[in-house]
Amino acid sequence: MFLLATVTLCCGAVAGTLALLEPAIGPQSERLVAERVTAERATTEMPRTSDLTPVRVIGAPFEPNVNPRQR
Repeated sequence: MFLLATVTLCCGAVAGTLALLEPAIGPQSERLVAERVTAERATTEMPRTSDLTPVRVIGAPFEPNVNPRQR
């Protein structure tokens, strides 16, 4: 019990310290993150599904075993 209480207090102290030192998240930083994500999406274009090469599957399709007694 003593060890559990000690670990709990230490973890609480670390979490409290980090919460106090963490910078506040405001609307300015959210806007910057949104602009960065938009810029990244503009530079990398996703290929269309119709442009992708079809893949040939060899073997039986996967079927999940819904009955554990049956193998």
